[in-house]
Amino acid sequence: MSDTDGKKPLGLGGGRSGQVKQSFSHGRTKNVVVETKRKRIVVPKPGGAPSGPGATPTLGDPSRRPAGISDAEMERRLKALQAAKAREAEEAVRRAEDERQREEERERRRAEAEAKEREEREREEALRLKAEEEARKAEEAEARAARKEDFKKPAAAKPAPVDQAAVQAAAARAETKGVPVGGPRKTDRERDDRGGGGGDRDRGRAGRDEGRRAGKLTLSEALDEGGRQRSLAAMKRKQEKARAKAMGMGHKAEKQVRDVQLPETIVVQELANRMAERAADVVKALMKMGMMVTMNQTIDADTAELVIEEFGHHAVRVTDADVEQAIDTVEDRNEDLRARPPIITIMGHVDHGKTSLLDAIRHTSVVSGEAGGITQHIGAYQVRTDSGAVLTFLDTPGHAAFTSMRARGAQVTDIVVLVVAADDAVMPQTVEAINHAKAAKVPMIVAINKCDKPDANPQKVRTDLLQHEVVVEAMSGDVQDVEVSAKTGKGLDNLLEAIALQAEILELKANPKRAASGAVIEAKLDVGRGPVATVLVQNGTLRQGDIFVVGEQWGKVRALVNDKGDRVKEAGPSVPVEVLGLNGTPEAGDVLNVVETEAQAREIAAYREQAAKDKRAAAGAATTLEQLMAKAKADESVAELPILVKADVQGSAEAIVQAMEKIGNEEVRVRVLHSGVGAITESDIGLAEASGAPVIGFNVRANAPARAAANQKGVEIRYYSVIYDLVDDVKAAASGLLKAEVRENFIGYAEIKEVFKVSGVGKVAGCLVTEGVARRSAGVRLLRDNVVIHEGTLKTLKRFKDEVKEVQSGQECGMAFENYDDIRQGDVIEIFEREEVERKLA
Repeated sequence: MSDTDGKKPLGLGGGRSGQVKQSFSHGRTKNVVVETKRKRIVVPKPGGAPSGPGATPTLGDPSRRPAGISDAEMERRLKALQAAKAREAEEAVRRAEDERQREEERERRRAEAEAKEREEREREEALRLKAEEEARKAEEAEARAARKEDFKKPAAAKPAPVDQAAVQAAAARAETKGVPVGGPRKTDRERDDRGGGGGDRDRGRAGRDEGRRAGKLTLSEALDEGGRQRSLAAMKRKQEKARAKAMGMGHKAEKQVRDVQLPETIVVQELANRMAERAADVVKALMKMGMMVTMNQTIDADTAELVIEEFGHHAVRVTDADVEQAIDTVEDRNEDLRARPPIITIMGHVDHGKTSLLDAIRHTSVVSGEAGGITQHIGAYQVRTDSGAVLTFLDTPGHAAFTSMRARGAQVTDIVVLVVAADDAVMPQTVEAINHAKAAKVPMIVAINKCDKPDANPQKVRTDLLQHEVVVEAMSGDVQDVEVSAKTGKGLDNLLEAIALQAEILELKANPKRAASGAVIEAKLDVGRGPVATVLVQNGTLRQGDIFVVGEQWGKVRALVNDKGDRVKEAGPSVPVEVLGLNGTPEAGDVLNVVETEAQAREIAAYREQAAKDKRAAAGAATTLEQLMAKAKADESVAELPILVKADVQGSAEAIVQAMEKIGNEEVRVRVLHSGVGAITESDIGLAEASGAPVIGFNVRANAPARAAANQKGVEIRYYSVIYDLVDDVKAAASGLLKAEVRENFIGYAEIKEVFKVSGVGKVAGCLVTEGVARRSAGVRLLRDNVVIHEGTLKTLKRFKDEVKEVQSGQECGMAFENYDDIRQGDVIEIFEREEVERKLA
């Protein structure tokens, strides 16, 4: 054998399709033996040279080559012969492969037929066993009925008629098992009927023995492969059913009708759980309605209501807003109400001495800590007077930008103290404070401050208040007025007495035993403590560890800090405290409510956040295509100054945003890209770089990574501590976006006396300057009969033969227009200059 013997021929696999058993050669032609499952095939291996008596002459043997055949023809014939033998070998291999596949297909069909036949036999066997079981049950039932009748009737009574159906079933079962019909069971029954009373005792004993042996498994039954036997659990269930039926418990329980809460959409599985029904039954009911759904799909409320009614339950429609019902809104009983301190808000115009007056009452100096000497935060303090009364004061800013702060102060207050400077009388923010107090429907006390100044005129203040329907007691009204001086302390006792009197009239009460609720006066992001909210408790008692929800945020009270900086365990009604433990910074003015569980707080906060997003999306979306196009066109025509605002507290950020929105006109406006509380961070710098906006920090600073990023990206950061300076700088920056105003100044007139044609130049007007001066760089208009014919510039201005810059009045000169030749004698040339004037926002 050669080294190629035993290798697989071309196209023949070595797996199940065929196996090369051996290789042998006849002369120079090698053959390959291929064995399949059924046949042994000898395949000639291509590539060998023919040999033997009938072999074709080869190219290397010229003596045996037929005459007249050249070498090329001989080579061609040999190649054709080899190709034919190769095709023949491949065809043989292919036939062997086809034969093997056909054999496998026959084996597979034979196996399928056998399996089908086996399944058919098993099914017939199962049906036979089932029929035997039913016949046995019928026979046993007939036997029990017969024994019961025998016990009831007297000994001489005739035997009860035999149920023919039961007898036939028993006969069929006996024949199946090989027992002849009319065997021992019938003989025993006849013997019992003849035996009388003794037979009754035998039957009773036999019945008890039969019942006792009914669930036992014997060796013969275990070894019997005839059919499936009932398990012990099945026998126990049968006994339980019989016992329950005997005790009268077999009747079906009445269906329980439930009130099913139904939201806008619900999953089929959840609907089934709420109805206490099987999910498959609910899916079946939906399919009957024509809805091909699974238990994991969502259906609408109307469809779910139809399903609920079909199952006999009651649907109760609920919405997402029902999560707010977790907040306790019960009415307080009169016996639970206790007196609470009054909440007094100090309001008035800027620099009228509100904070100084409160400092004099508290014996502190808050105003010294405010930048620029003006209040820019809303503060809450508690004061105990000499008489022992406790008062809660709210100090609001007086600057025009802090309108929302004053509005919040008026909403949560019981009494408003309107501070008016005796030397300044009623001012715009004074009028605004009056309007806020009237809108909140709270009583007002007028404190006329700075009465110690020489130019103080309290009477003028009282008179000016009449214009705004505020009539003080000194002028026969019902509004108390007190002349005070924060500097000298004059009239402070009278002011406190007036406040106590007004509070006594109001009879302020609250329930300290209920869950706490309050209003957020101010909120900020502290570096060490996280989000901090200044909360004024209005009802109930806020305790450490309470879970609460405030606006779109929620949290758990981690610590309570009073206005003096001391930690407290709880805060009752009218007590201002700083609350730590929020998951985010709430908006100033949000309402705080204590809830029972953290899950409720999370759910309410998530609902409010989603509602706020939907509201903002609805407000920003254009309703029609025309409105969308108009908005886009307006945005193109209006220049925008984008800015980012970071402030120390939420109220200041809100006031700055409102002030920025008021800056601008129909040509330019300020757009606040983002506003927040806390230090300036890297994310703020990234947003500012993408938008080309400066970052404004109000009483905050940028951290080190933010400063490095700003220097690298070229983002401008500006720090402010007084809102006046911030508004003025932004207004100046916005004014720079305004287009400059172009003004025309007429500097002279010239009359055309003669028109000359000059080669290479065109028409040149010989003019006499009649008024002012003619300049080469100025603009000109050509007037004919006092009508503007052309407006442009001068191409040349000459006096005699020299080019000059200007020509004075009373002198002659030559003028030529740029790209215009239609000039006539008697025309008037108007000479003017344009200047651009920068505009500023008002």
